[in-house]
Amino acid sequence: MTTTNQPQPFKNKKWILNAFSMSSPTHVAPGLWRHPRNQTHRYKEITYWLELAKILDGNFHALFIADMLGIYDVYKGPGNIKEVLPGAAQFPISDPSLPIAAMASVTKTLSFRITTSTTYEKPFLLARRYATLDHLTNGRVAWNVVTSYLESAAKNLGLEKEIPHDERYEIADEFLDVVYKLLEGSWRDDAVVLNESLKAYTHPDRLRRIDHKGKYFNVAGPHLIEPSRQRTPFIFQAGASQAGKVFATKHAEAMFLPGMHIESVRKSVLEIRQTAVEQGRDINGLKLIVGMLIIVDETDELAQRKYDEYLSYADLDGSLALFGGWTGQDLGPYSDDEDFQFTGPGAIQSIVSSWRATIPGSEELALGGPHPRAIGSAKTVADILEKWVAETDVDGFNISYAVGPGDLEDVVRYLVPELKARGVFWDPVAAEGKTTRENYLGDFANGSRLSSDHPGSKYRWAASDDGQ
Repeated sequence: MTTTNQPQPFKNKKWILNAFSMSSPTHVAPGLWRHPRNQTHRYKEITYWLELAKILDGNFHALFIADMLGIYDVYKGPGNIKEVLPGAAQFPISDPSLPIAAMASVTKTLSFRITTSTTYEKPFLLARRYATLDHLTNGRVAWNVVTSYLESAAKNLGLEKEIPHDERYEIADEFLDVVYKLLEGSWRDDAVVLNESLKAYTHPDRLRRIDHKGKYFNVAGPHLIEPSRQRTPFIFQAGASQAGKVFATKHAEAMFLPGMHIESVRKSVLEIRQTAVEQGRDINGLKLIVGMLIIVDETDELAQRKYDEYLSYADLDGSLALFGGWTGQDLGPYSDDEDFQFTGPGAIQSIVSSWRATIPGSEELALGGPHPRAIGSAKTVADILEKWVAETDVDGFNISYAVGPGDLEDVVRYLVPELKARGVFWDPVAAEGKTTRENYLGDFANGSRLSSDHPGSKYRWAASDDGQ
């Protein structure tokens, strides 16, 4: 199947903006928890998340919360966890899903993108959790689907070693099918009737088991909770290996792309859209997002001064520990000026490929992780972002920070007015009352539901499917 639709022209495109965070004292800037402006050490407090949500609401499409189930223990020898502790390199870390309902209660348009693993979760329980959140947020929840990769996570979840890379995607593919059957197909659209005369909350003929029996999962069903606005949460994925691209272009409605350079991201965009078309997807229903560390201030000089100050707080060992965890490569034996090539499979294969030409550069690692940087005044930063959109045709940005929520407050204070002036900022007023799917996909959205070209839509049990 070949689609005739094309992405919106660059000049008419409204950019997607996500705030990229973690339920941890630091995200991609180990050591910055010590900065006097930083508040992320308060990640344990519900008031921190409520304050953050209010800052983001009306300015960002979503708060994207990454997660992991292990600890980075590759740097300076297998099993070594000491290097992540001083800089709080994504450790400690708490469950990111628990503050979501509270944040939804104090926001109008902000969506919540939560990372959950198909390797270690159960599809029945996950479907229930996301359906609950979709109800409580009134349709403003998204699922960042990951397959997990840390050996430490595998051991935490009862395995001796991690499941091979491509098999994790086979598991994920069946996992998604189970979730679609539960969320889209076990309750008919009009199953809940609330009919007092019939004394019926749910019509007894409009609910069914799914009786899934597969290679990895056996699930009887039905789903335990009535349909939410989106039914299936809006689906993100970040796979950029070959297996990851095939999986993501089949299931995802938005993809988070790795890449430090415009050229590599442009190539990925073309490959992903072609793969999506080959799988029968309409490319307007698959938004592509690139990561970006933004440090913005009134002038270029002030922004650069701020970045340099941040570097003085950076924990390089913590940064190298993150790199080791992301890639499976221990940089401990290498000197700063040593040239080398990785051999063998990396834990995140796409990051290994992306960084091969730029590592080990300590500043490349210390702030922002595997993301490019935009540092300067609002005009300078907007010019950088505009260049990325124009030359790669991505749809928006996952904006990370060194100091939170201060750097995100700076984006709101300095950058958002510039984006509005350039006509690329979305319309949060029009977004009120809409679901995540509607706000991300715009005119392409099939209301709040999966689009007809999405594989999950085939399980939908519509009210007109029978005569009852």
